[in-house]
Amino acid sequence: MTVATELIGQMDKIVPFGVTGCVSRIVGMTIAVAGLPVPLGSVCRIRTGRGGSVPAEVVGFSDEATLLLPHADVDGVRRGDAVELVQSNPTVRCGERLLGRVLDAQGRCIDGGPPVTLRECRPLQPPPVRPMEREPIDRPLETGVRVLDGMLTIGHGQRIGLFAGSGVGKSTLLGQIARSSSADVNVVVLVGERGREVREFIENDLGPEGLARSVVVAATGDEPAVLRLKAASYGTAIAEYFRDQGRDVVLMMDSVTRFALAQREIGLAAGEPPATRGFPPSVFAKLPRLLERSGRTSRGSITGIYTILVDGDDTSEPISDTVRGVLDGHVMLSRRLAERAHWPAIDVPASISRLMPMLASADHLSAADHIRRVLAAHRDAEDLISIGAYQNGADPLVDQAVRCEALLRDFLCQSISESTPAEETRRYLATLRQRLELVGRVASAEPNNPETEREAT
Repeated sequence: MTVATELIGQMDKIVPFGVTGCVSRIVGMTIAVAGLPVPLGSVCRIRTGRGGSVPAEVVGFSDEATLLLPHADVDGVRRGDAVELVQSNPTVRCGERLLGRVLDAQGRCIDGGPPVTLRECRPLQPPPVRPMEREPIDRPLETGVRVLDGMLTIGHGQRIGLFAGSGVGKSTLLGQIARSSSADVNVVVLVGERGREVREFIENDLGPEGLARSVVVAATGDEPAVLRLKAASYGTAIAEYFRDQGRDVVLMMDSVTRFALAQREIGLAAGEPPATRGFPPSVFAKLPRLLERSGRTSRGSITGIYTILVDGDDTSEPISDTVRGVLDGHVMLSRRLAERAHWPAIDVPASISRLMPMLASADHLSAADHIRRVLAAHRDAEDLISIGAYQNGADPLVDQAVRCEALLRDFLCQSISESTPAEETRRYLATLRQRLELVGRVASAEPNNPETEREAT
């Protein structure tokens, strides 16, 4: 009886097939349809007079009209063309066979391989996880990147953002994490990327080793906004499937900014007024819903790593500011460091992992905090140092940074192909702190003796 009741409840949510309407007008890319009583988010099909069809999605309503945005070009669509319902409750097909495959926003394989047959179905937009069903995040995720594991420790189920302008190394860092992390499965969602960059990311950054345990969902920048928006939900639904199978999943999305731009395009087309810097209110409503789908439950975890493009390296613009308030930490990539061939170009003093105090041991946290203070002091005195106006002994932390610059750089810099185990990173961090403190003591005792400074370093 319980199963039957549940099935009836699910069927009640589905609008019956056979619901039709007709095109009444087209303004830009927005198609107004008369006589189509279907819910928001439904997928429909427009039958053109030439015998073809154009898939489209319901994005809003205006008076008696249902507003659709197409998944393809609207060439050939005319007033009076029939519109029929295809799916009122969009779902995602999932399964183990997705591993190693590249999909588009509609679930079709685009890697040249054979199509996959999947039996498991999941809703594209499931109900949110209740707060009390979320497990505490108490296990660190090993990324293989020293500066992340040592200075910005991430936990299984944490959500963290990579903030940077274009061309600073976000995609390369994502590929390095995908190859080296301790997660069971990677789900990589590429939203609004250039067409050539999708293949370059898969072949150069992800590589065969990373792809073997990954699912890639791609919607390029030349695809309609509804598909770019759908790719983010589609990839997140796949991550939720593997999480519910008991896996530790890393969900990487590049980028949240292009997701927001796609929603802005849809919102404005549906008649929403622009609110903040041209973004309609629906953008700021959808961002938390998307980001909150990551996290840890009693079954598994989804660690969300989201990239955010900052306009002109301005981290206070609306999307960056909103996302930073939702996530559990932020990693700032610096163009200044990238220009110095400092890889990864992570600005440690400007970055933070809010969960690191709960994930790292007391010794680990103490060493990381000391190195963070040294780096921050060096940045504050950088102008004085560069013109030779800094006086030795004026600040013990600056003295340590200047005399141990090579040691700090060796720890913070790491080649793209290199992966460092987390335990080795922690030992390296402890040793680096000891050397910094030794140099500080020597500099305080004999500030102008180069021989003792050389002996300490």
